[in-house]
Amino acid sequence: MFSTIFGLPAHPLVVHAVVVLVPLAALSALVVALWPAARSRYAPLALGIATLALISIPLATQTGDQLEKRVQPSAFVERHTAMADGLLPFMAVLWLGLLTLVVARRLSASRGVSWTRYLAGGAAVVAVVGAVASGVQVARIGDSGARAAWHGVATSSGDVAGPHH
Repeated sequence: MFSTIFGLPAHPLVVHAVVVLVPLAALSALVVALWPAARSRYAPLALGIATLALISIPLATQTGDQLEKRVQPSAFVERHTAMADGLLPFMAVLWLGLLTLVVARRLSASRGVSWTRYLAGGAAVVAVVGAVASGVQVARIGDSGARAAWHGVATSSGDVAGPHH
């Protein structure tokens, strides 16, 4: 796995994919889960976005693990790492809910199967739970990452702390 991109640590660059894709996947999952009229048109697109988000998480986690080896250990870094490890299961729940919605829609459209309405309803609930959990968790992880990166950099008076001061 790469640890740098053009000489810069890869993690702060790669993590932007997670920061954009996970909330976008969560919002699109909420739209297709809660608005049945949008489901037939946008569920495959939402699943595609969720797939990209799901793939981006292990990349961010791996580059974060590599960066963690190069920075000074702290409680902030430890907390960020622990929280980041919890995002993938939430995103997997969102993804499975969307996949099931897409499959239920296709079964209903191609075979007219009546029980797919119940499958879609259950999948919508799963997608909503995954969307809310993923959205909240990515915000919490981002906050902890910012705290880990910027802790000790500035004082409350706005003066820059550290070796350059």
